Amino acid sequence: MSSIDHSLARWVSILYRYGQSYVTKRIESYNLGSGQFVVLITLFGSDGISQDQMSKYLKIDKASIAKAVRPLEKGGYIRREVDENDKRAYKVYLTQKALDIREDLFEVINEWENTLLSDLSDSDKVLFLKLLKKVAHNASNTATILNEEINL
Repeated sequence: MSSIDHSLARWVSILYRYGQSYVTKRIESYNLGSGQFVVLITLFGSDGISQDQMSKYLKIDKASIAKAVRPLEKGGYIRREVDENDKRAYKVYLTQKALDIREDLFEVINEWENTLLSDLSDSDKVLFLKLLKKVAHNASNTATILNEEINL
Protein backbone atom coordinates (compact mmCIF):
# COMPACT_ATOMS: atom_id res chain seq x y z
CA MET A 1 0.00 0.00 0.00
CA SER A 2 1.46 3.34 -1.03
CA SER A 3 1.80 6.36 1.26
CA ILE A 4 -0.87 8.14 -0.78
CA ASP A 5 -3.39 5.63 0.63
CA HIS A 6 -2.70 7.17 4.05
CA SER A 7 -2.84 10.76 2.87
CA LEU A 8 -5.47 12.89 4.62
CA ALA A 9 -5.53 15.23 1.62
CA ARG A 10 -6.48 12.36 -0.70
CA TRP A 11 -9.42 11.24 1.44
CA VAL A 12 -10.66 14.77 2.08
CA SER A 13 -10.49 15.45 -1.65
CA ILE A 14 -12.44 12.28 -2.43
CA LEU A 15 -15.15 13.16 0.10
CA TYR A 16 -15.36 16.70 -1.23
CA ARG A 17 -15.63 15.67 -4.89
CA TYR A 18 -18.21 12.96 -4.27
CA GLY A 19 -20.17 15.32 -2.05
CA GLN A 20 -20.14 18.05 -4.69
CA SER A 21 -21.29 15.59 -7.34
CA TYR A 22 -24.05 14.23 -5.14
CA VAL A 23 -25.36 17.67 -4.19
CA THR A 24 -25.15 19.01 -7.75
CA LYS A 25 -27.09 16.04 -9.11
CA ARG A 26 -29.75 16.17 -6.40
CA ILE A 27 -30.43 19.92 -6.77
CA GLU A 28 -30.14 20.26 -10.53
CA SER A 29 -33.91 20.70 -10.89
CA TYR A 30 -33.61 23.97 -8.96
CA ASN A 31 -30.93 25.25 -11.35
CA LEU A 32 -28.46 25.59 -8.48
CA GLY A 33 -24.83 24.65 -8.20
CA SER A 34 -23.07 23.38 -5.10
CA GLY A 35 -21.59 26.85 -4.47
CA GLN A 36 -25.04 28.37 -4.34
CA PHE A 37 -26.29 25.47 -2.21
CA VAL A 38 -23.85 26.26 0.61
CA VAL A 39 -24.86 29.94 0.55
CA LEU A 40 -28.54 29.07 0.87
CA ILE A 41 -27.88 26.59 3.68
CA THR A 42 -25.93 29.27 5.53
CA LEU A 43 -28.72 31.80 5.07
CA PHE A 44 -31.30 29.35 6.40
CA GLY A 45 -29.42 29.60 9.69
CA SER A 46 -28.50 33.30 9.51
CA ASP A 47 -30.79 35.18 7.17
CA GLY A 48 -29.73 38.78 6.66
CA ILE A 49 -26.00 38.39 7.24
CA SER A 50 -23.53 40.33 5.14
CA GLN A 51 -21.51 38.78 2.37
CA ASP A 52 -18.40 39.51 4.45
CA GLN A 53 -19.84 37.63 7.45
CA MET A 54 -20.72 34.74 5.16
CA SER A 55 -17.19 34.70 3.78
CA LYS A 56 -15.73 34.50 7.28
CA TYR A 57 -18.20 31.86 8.47
CA LEU A 58 -17.71 29.60 5.45
CA LYS A 59 -13.96 30.28 5.21
CA ILE A 60 -14.46 31.18 1.54
CA ASP A 61 -12.96 34.26 -0.07
CA LYS A 62 -15.20 37.26 -0.72
CA ALA A 63 -14.93 36.93 -4.51
CA SER A 64 -16.26 33.36 -4.39
CA ILE A 65 -19.16 34.45 -2.19
CA ALA A 66 -20.00 37.24 -4.64
CA LYS A 67 -19.80 34.76 -7.51
CA ALA A 68 -22.24 32.41 -5.73
CA VAL A 69 -24.62 35.19 -4.71
CA ARG A 70 -25.13 36.68 -8.19
CA PRO A 71 -26.94 33.69 -9.74
CA LEU A 72 -28.99 33.24 -6.57
CA GLU A 73 -30.18 36.81 -6.87
CA LYS A 74 -30.88 36.43 -10.59
CA GLY A 75 -32.74 33.19 -9.90
CA GLY A 76 -34.95 34.86 -7.32
CA TYR A 77 -33.67 32.85 -4.34
CA ILE A 78 -32.18 35.82 -2.47
CA ARG A 79 -32.25 39.59 -2.40
CA ARG A 80 -29.41 41.88 -1.44
CA GLU A 81 -29.78 45.16 0.41
CA VAL A 82 -27.18 47.79 1.20
CA ASP A 83 -26.13 47.50 4.84
CA GLU A 84 -27.39 50.56 6.72
CA ASN A 85 -24.25 50.58 8.89
CA ASP A 86 -21.80 50.18 6.00
CA LYS A 87 -22.96 51.51 2.64
CA ARG A 88 -20.19 49.54 0.88
CA ALA A 89 -21.53 46.20 2.12
CA TYR A 90 -24.61 44.13 1.31
CA LYS A 91 -26.80 42.04 3.54
CA VAL A 92 -28.31 38.97 1.95
CA TYR A 93 -31.88 37.79 2.57
CA LEU A 94 -33.80 34.70 1.51
CA THR A 95 -36.88 35.07 -0.65
CA GLN A 96 -40.00 32.94 -0.47
CA LYS A 97 -38.68 30.94 -3.43
CA ALA A 98 -35.71 29.83 -1.31
CA LEU A 99 -37.87 29.16 1.73
CA ASP A 100 -40.10 26.95 -0.41
CA ILE A 101 -37.20 24.57 -1.15
CA ARG A 102 -35.64 24.63 2.33
CA GLU A 103 -36.87 21.16 3.32
CA ASP A 104 -35.69 19.65 0.04
CA LEU A 105 -32.20 21.10 0.47
CA PHE A 106 -31.87 19.85 4.04
CA GLU A 107 -33.07 16.45 2.88
CA VAL A 108 -30.13 16.36 0.46
CA ILE A 109 -27.72 17.10 3.32
CA ASN A 110 -29.30 14.48 5.56
CA GLU A 111 -29.26 11.82 2.85
CA TRP A 112 -25.59 12.47 2.07
CA GLU A 113 -24.56 12.47 5.74
CA ASN A 114 -26.58 9.32 6.43
CA THR A 115 -24.90 7.62 3.48
CA LEU A 116 -21.43 8.62 4.66
CA LEU A 117 -21.99 7.63 8.26
CA SER A 118 -24.16 4.55 7.71
CA ASP A 119 -21.54 2.04 8.87
CA LEU A 120 -20.46 3.99 11.97
CA SER A 121 -21.73 3.47 15.51
CA ASP A 122 -23.24 6.44 17.34
CA SER A 123 -20.05 6.87 19.39
CA ASP A 124 -17.92 6.70 16.22
CA LYS A 125 -20.09 9.41 14.64
CA VAL A 126 -19.59 11.68 17.66
CA LEU A 127 -15.85 11.04 17.68
CA PHE A 128 -15.56 11.52 13.91
CA LEU A 129 -17.29 14.91 14.07
CA LYS A 130 -15.17 15.97 17.04
CA LEU A 131 -11.95 15.04 15.22
CA LEU A 132 -13.11 16.61 11.97
CA LYS A 133 -13.79 19.90 13.78
CA LYS A 134 -10.32 19.80 15.34
CA VAL A 135 -8.68 19.19 11.97
CA ALA A 136 -10.72 21.99 10.37
CA HIS A 137 -9.75 24.32 13.21
CA ASN A 138 -6.08 23.48 12.67
CA ALA A 139 -6.46 24.17 8.96
CA SER A 140 -8.14 27.50 9.69
CA ASN A 141 -5.37 28.52 12.10
CA THR A 142 -2.70 27.60 9.58
CA ALA A 143 -4.44 29.53 6.81
CA THR A 144 -4.72 32.57 9.11
CA ILE A 145 -1.02 32.42 9.94
CA LEU A 146 -0.08 32.05 6.26
CA ASN A 147 -2.28 34.99 5.28
CA GLU A 148 -0.65 37.13 7.96
CA GLU A 149 2.81 36.16 6.71
CA ILE A 150 1.86 36.95 3.11
CA ASN A 151 0.45 40.36 4.08
CA LEU A 152 3.59 41.44 5.96
